[in-house]
Amino acid sequence: MKRIFLIVCVAAVVMSTFAQPARRRAEQQQGTRSNANTITTRAQISFPTSAPMEEDVVWRRDIYRELNLTDDANAGLYYPTEPVGSQMNLFCYIFKLMMLGPRNGGISAYEYRMDGNEVFTDSARVKPLQFLDNYHIYYERTDRGIRLDNSDIPSAEVKGYYLKESAYYDQGTSTFHRKVIALCPIMYRSDEFGDGEVKYPLFWVKYDDLAPFLSKQTIMTSNLNNAATMSVEDYFTMNHYQGKIYKTTNMLGRTLAQYCTTDSAMTKEQKKIENELKEFEKNIFGNAQKRDSLDSIAAVKQDVKAVKSRTRRSSRSTETTTARPSRRSTSSSGSSSNAARVSVRRQRH
Repeated sequence: MKRIFLIVCVAAVVMSTFAQPARRRAEQQQGTRSNANTITTRAQISFPTSAPMEEDVVWRRDIYRELNLTDDANAGLYYPTEPVGSQMNLFCYIFKLMMLGPRNGGISAYEYRMDGNEVFTDSARVKPLQFLDNYHIYYERTDRGIRLDNSDIPSAEVKGYYLKESAYYDQGTSTFHRKVIALCPIMYRSDEFGDGEVKYPLFWVKYDDLAPFLSKQTIMTSNLNNAATMSVEDYFTMNHYQGKIYKTTNMLGRTLAQYCTTDSAMTKEQKKIENELKEFEKNIFGNAQKRDSLDSIAAVKQDVKAVKSRTRRSSRSTETTTARPSRRSTSSSGSSSNAARVSVRRQRH
């Protein structure tokens, strides 16, 4: 009897498993695949990241910058060029996550197109082995997969980044933000003829995919105080990076170099865009100086009106007081003349 009951229970469990709707099974599979591209919930709580940008913002401007890692503001992203314990530079960390792939707890990388625009689709994903072959990065095939030494990672040759950021106004919180959208490492290699270094933009990565991992990595932020550190995620969220603008999203899809023919024109246009962003953030609730000046002008006008009204009142009161005694004098003179007339008539009688 017990054996029959056990068989019935097993059969019921199997039937309930296969009886699940196809939609629910698809959601479970999708959840399993999506969890492979993120860190654990405990890690997300321990290392929170910035809130994502809403799609229905009322104002937004996309800016593309080029970060030079030799600048002091960006140098923390470059050193150390080879991993020292758990400490490594930004490209080495991105490279390791790209080689893992989203199924093994890493991230996806996307091809850098010739027009410089980023396309985050499955067809544009970078294949790790093909990437290694294209850029002549040494690796070994083993029974367990691909083996790469830290010394073979070209992190010392990555001396810059293309960075896309969005400056936007969040009407929900009435605040202005600048958020990093994507990063593209730039590798500098000497050409075959020894004429100098050539730039090779490698690939694009989504910053939102990268941010949870950057929360666990720290960088040094001062040459004078080596104890001054912060997480890489805070570094990008607080916009501590510095880079020159080389492109903005526009209707013609042109870069600054396509319509700025000289270096002076390029510098002037970059300063113009920076000032436009600063002015928008500063005057997001109206021009304070203009508002104060208008308020002061309005206050002066009110004071002038008050003075004029007081002057009119005083003049009216003065006229009233001067008119009253004249009337009295007139009436008194009239009465005296009448009295005189009466007396004359009486004298005649």
